[in-house]
Amino acid sequence: MMTHKIFSMSFGRIYPLYVAKAEKKGRTKEEVDEIILWMTGYDEEGLQEVLKEEKTVERFFQEAPKLHPNRTLIKGVICGVRVEEIEDPLMREVRYLDKLIDELAKGKAMEKILREA
Repeated sequence: MMTHKIFSMSFGRIYPLYVAKAEKKGRTKEEVDEIILWMTGYDEEGLQEVLKEEKTVERFFQEAPKLHPNRTLIKGVICGVRVEEIEDPLMREVRYLDKLIDELAKGKAMEKILREA
C-alpha cells in the first residue's frame, strides 16, 4: 500500500495553513480549533501538545482521543475526490478535516459544519 507524503508531515506544519485559510475568509483560529477538537476529541491542551511535539499527521489521528462518530456524515468533494469514497482510512480522516475547514472558509454555519443540525 502506498504511503502518502502528508502522513509523515508534522500536523504543526498543516495547522497554520488551516488557520490562514479560515482567517482569509473572515473566520477565526478559534473556529478552526473548535472543528479540530470536535472531530478528534482532543482538548485545547492536547492540541497544543500535538503542535509542540510536532506529531505527524498519522500520529495526530492515530492518537486522537475519540474521533467523533458524526464525522462519517461528511460528504462532498475535496481535491477532486468524494470524501466518502476514499478507501484509505487515514486519508479519509485527513480529507474529512480538510472538508470541514473548507466549509468554514466558505461561510457555512458552525452547527452545520459540526453536523449538529
